[in-house]
Amino acid sequence: MRTSRKGSVEMPAFVRQLVKETEKRVTSFFKGGRGGGAGELSEGEEGGEEEGVIPSPYLDRPVLDKHMQEGCASWGLTYALTSMQGWRAHMEDFHNCFPQLGGELAHWGFFAVYDGHAGSAVAQHCSRNLLDHILGTGKIRADDDVVRVTEGIKEGFFLMDKHLHAMACREGWERGGTTVVATAITPHHIYFVNCGDSRAVLCRAGRVAFSTEDHKPFSPGERERIENAGGSVTLQRVNGSLAVSRALGDFSYKTAEWRPVTEQMVSPEPDVSAVERSPADEFLVLACDGVWDTVTNEELCAFIHSRLRVCTDLREVCSQVIDLCLYKGSLDNISIILVCFPGAPQLSPEALHQEAELEDFLESKVAEIFEELSTRGDEPDLLSVLTVLASTVIPGLPPGGGLQSKRNCIISAYYQQKEARRCRLAQDNQH
Repeated sequence: MRTSRKGSVEMPAFVRQLVKETEKRVTSFFKGGRGGGAGELSEGEEGGEEEGVIPSPYLDRPVLDKHMQEGCASWGLTYALTSMQGWRAHMEDFHNCFPQLGGELAHWGFFAVYDGHAGSAVAQHCSRNLLDHILGTGKIRADDDVVRVTEGIKEGFFLMDKHLHAMACREGWERGGTTVVATAITPHHIYFVNCGDSRAVLCRAGRVAFSTEDHKPFSPGERERIENAGGSVTLQRVNGSLAVSRALGDFSYKTAEWRPVTEQMVSPEPDVSAVERSPADEFLVLACDGVWDTVTNEELCAFIHSRLRVCTDLREVCSQVIDLCLYKGSLDNISIILVCFPGAPQLSPEALHQEAELEDFLESKVAEIFEELSTRGDEPDLLSVLTVLASTVIPGLPPGGGLQSKRNCIISAYYQQKEARRCRLAQDNQH
């Protein structure tokens, strides 16, 4: 049984106009300019050559449309997913959301984020087939034997990679792969599965209780395997190109015939960790590196914890996380799955009151700054208002989010002032 609701949310016209008019300046304010090698292209980034020119993997303007999904399970779990293409030229993220697997696993759930690179084909194919390969091992049973479940998950990854390799040989492609971060939730355990640099975090009693470890080429154990397989780590990448050391696909890095699959330059072996469930479990997050490039585990845990006290729509909470990451400088596709347990924070009248006070304060400060700047001459632009606001002491900002997390309120207040000024000038001209 699967209970869910899907939707694709298009950004309002005024937001699109904002992006068109002020994007470069506003984005520079929030994230210090795109920089960071935005024009560089390497293995793991989509692109091709045309007339000797390598196109940028980034867009001139981000794609802000969001795909959203939500659902629940009869045993008390709720979840939401939000994903956005962002600055990337192509959307390469895919996902799984199965709150109830059915049959003897009716009280099991499975969720995963697949972050593709050098194309979306591998990520999409894995999103459609990985779970079937895992369940097909016959080791995922209702008795929830940790050793056997762990073996089944790893074996499922190996079978998936073997299937992909057969496809690659048959269809003649070598490039392209995907990282995977997933969770299998049972009545007694939460299994965290990670292959690559996407990440999962568990929040328990308001704190980070567990997080997966990223598989980066420069990590000592990963570097040793890469070098033993005949590769090198240059510019913190496998052979100077691939930014992750474990992934499904990427068969040009799996050519050492004398070594098993787990000892290739890029390994398909996931880390699997079983964490016992607790009544204090609040929520867990699965997200691609487009999230973790801009926020820490602790920041995200604190931010979501605070948002759940003022918002009951999990899709909106995920949407706020994506917006926060975008304005903090994420240049990647951004995808997040939020899974809430019965112990998740509940709506709080006190928190709602504090949130309303914060937004009233921000609106009044924007009006004050707008008026002050207006007395100096021309109509102030958004960047000028934001610059002054950033130097203002603002109490009660969301933990882990800061000023960036309230940019919708700020932008709305700015345009209200701009419209009010336009109306005043029109009335003055009539007189």
